[in-house]
Amino acid sequence: MNFEIDINFTGGNIIVTEIDGDNVKIDRDLRDTSRKNWFYWAFRVKNAGGRTLRFTFPTHHLVGFYGAAVSHDLKGWQWSEDCQGGGDFDSSFFTYTFREDENEVYFAHDMLYHPDRFFEFAKNRGLDVKALCTSVKGNGVPCVEFGEGEKVIMLTARHHCCEATGSYVLEGVIDGLLGSLPDGYRVFSVPFVDYEGVVAGDQGKDRIPHDHARDYTDAPIYPEVAAIMEYARAHDVAYGFDFHSPYHGGEGNDFVYMIKKFESKLDELNKFGDLLAFEVTEDSLPYRREWDYEPGGPYNYPDIPNFVCFLHKRGAELTFTLETAYFGRPGVLKFSQSKAIELGKAFARAVLEYIK
Repeated sequence: MNFEIDINFTGGNIIVTEIDGDNVKIDRDLRDTSRKNWFYWAFRVKNAGGRTLRFTFPTHHLVGFYGAAVSHDLKGWQWSEDCQGGGDFDSSFFTYTFREDENEVYFAHDMLYHPDRFFEFAKNRGLDVKALCTSVKGNGVPCVEFGEGEKVIMLTARHHCCEATGSYVLEGVIDGLLGSLPDGYRVFSVPFVDYEGVVAGDQGKDRIPHDHARDYTDAPIYPEVAAIMEYARAHDVAYGFDFHSPYHGGEGNDFVYMIKKFESKLDELNKFGDLLAFEVTEDSLPYRREWDYEPGGPYNYPDIPNFVCFLHKRGAELTFTLETAYFGRPGVLKFSQSKAIELGKAFARAVLEYIK
């Protein structure tokens, strides 16, 4: 029986360019991004039981330090180097040996965070998922809110839809704040700002004419961003945290770091960084203040139309982006779902301590 490769699932993205026996040549579907070197991919293989397949990309920097991310249900993920079937890999290829009864396997650039995971998490925690707005395709964009106070902690992720590591951290933050909010505070969260992109498996970074993370203008083109801005204008937003993933890997992209945009808030940002560094544990991804992007550093401009700058101009006490590596760096950080969630819980403890 011939094996099959498809993308007919939430987050699917691949182009098969050639199949020659057990050798498969594949590439990313860049779609409407202007970044011609972006790296997101995800696909499913069916009916390959008993075979060893080699998947090869046309360029390097598309497979991470630990191989491909592998799943059988889009919920639990492992790196291929840790899987029974995992084989050789470098930054442009990986191999996988399928068990005889292993007839449906998902492979991805990183450990995807499926929206169904968030819906299940919210249900288990008694959170009511509501619609922030209606997307351009007519679907409700999920959001959650809890707490009774007037001061708001805003939490967002997936302004760039492919950046799944931030979603795991966000889940941990929400979990850590539930039942622990001090009097006078509430949480409002949009877990998938570019919800349609998450579902479709888009790159999301630098969409043409611009992506969701650059839409905080006087005339936003995305209904999700317009709704976030409307909420912020109608409420007292004290804190705003936006969770992202950085570039594929290399240099500072291999760590967890804060992007500190504002010199005027540097003391407060450093104070929070100290709290977060204190709260991380051996069970969480590590964070060190020395990994942070300081104001005025590369790509760190203080006046761009993003979520953080928008809230800063509106007078938020503290707002920044937290970047969480897709993979990490061998010997220092290795991404896992559980460790990312624990980092989020540490982040929540830091938020509570900061408020105190």
